[in-house]
Amino acid sequence: MKNITISAKLFIGAMAAMGVAALAGGMMRWECKDAVRFLSFLIIAMIASRLKVKLPGTTGNMSVNLPFILIAVAELSFPETVLIAAFSAFIQGLPAKGWRMRPVQVLFNISTLVVAVAAADLVFHYSAAIPSLAAKSLLIALAGTAFLVADTLPVAGVIALTENINLVTVWREMLTLTFSYFVLSAGVAAIAATASRYVGWQTPLLMLPVMTGAYVSYKRYFRLSAAVAIANLQFATLPAGARAKAEVQHA
Repeated sequence: MKNITISAKLFIGAMAAMGVAALAGGMMRWECKDAVRFLSFLIIAMIASRLKVKLPGTTGNMSVNLPFILIAVAELSFPETVLIAAFSAFIQGLPAKGWRMRPVQVLFNISTLVVAVAAADLVFHYSAAIPSLAAKSLLIALAGTAFLVADTLPVAGVIALTENINLVTVWREMLTLTFSYFVLSAGVAAIAATASRYVGWQTPLLMLPVMTGAYVSYKRYFRLSAAVAIANLQFATLPAGARAKAEVQHA
């Protein structure tokens, strides 16, 4: 987040305030019925948070922790879930070797994920009171949709304010890059939540190998996409004669 404008700073401050309020509200009414289950979800979500891929054309990244967060929304209390979200966002934001941590970016990332989890939790539990929406798989799909909007829109907003780009354009591009991941995450979470009714709460923890496979797949896909984009850019900068010659050779 370089050259942050005043409007972007105000937006980040507002997101931070909402994130702190949601986290503080959860901690003030702390509830944990099973410490082993909570710690298991916390550890597995943090591990998944380090499995992240860089989104092409942006400075952001995407980790594979979402299924575990959605399962936490369905299976754990709100305080437990927002705490898992806060730790997951912090772990995801830890820089790779040679990079420096930016406190403002870490604060924004944690706040955004906490607010997104709060929105997902609200939708999940309010929808659960409607008989026609009582199926857990449908509730997770609705919670995932709320999370998708609450997680991507603020990120698109701060990028738009910082880079002076149209918000709709940025958000549409983000959705194009990440929508399939959100669908996959909601589907995996719904399957795990259904299976846990018959096998036990440990079932969702078995999702890590599945999401590790998804991480490897997405990492390869985005790396190839970036390589193609660079190749196209290099081709576009060639002189007209060289471009024509290259087109004939590949015809």
